[in-house]
Amino acid sequence: MKDEKKKSSKLSSGSSKIDTKEIMKLIDLLEERNLSHFELEAEGIKIKISRDQSPVSPGAEAEPNQDNTPPQATEAEFQENHDNVHYVTSPMVGTFFRAPDPNSPPFVDIGETVKKNQTLCIIEAMKLMNEIESDIDGILQEIYVENGKPVEYGQKLFSIQKPS
Repeated sequence: MKDEKKKSSKLSSGSSKIDTKEIMKLIDLLEERNLSHFELEAEGIKIKISRDQSPVSPGAEAEPNQDNTPPQATEAEFQENHDNVHYVTSPMVGTFFRAPDPNSPPFVDIGETVKKNQTLCIIEAMKLMNEIESDIDGILQEIYVENGKPVEYGQKLFSIQKPS
């Protein structure tokens, strides 16, 4: 259809314009850096971009709930499963490393006993290597981040089962 108006690549917001190509570049950057959330506010314009990072197998489709509500654990079940678990979170934005250098073994592995103040990993931020230590004694249950991947402030790094 030749009479159809060409769509503008700019969205107007008051007196400011947003270039949709720039927004697409931001979305690509989220995927490239494996980030789940991005916010930007400039010149009276606020942009929030979020993406779901749950892995989906090719060809697999999620089974919808009959009533479209997410399954909920009871409060008692939640407390029972989480009372003895402590989460170590990232105190900064940076790059996660499990070992002091590429030729060394990881500081810790799943199933190992960890002690309070024991180094669990290193987070590199602005060319500084920051050792992240355990705040409790316990058994390492899970490692949530892959070696060499970026981490965000507050992101879960490890779960440690507290002693009984």
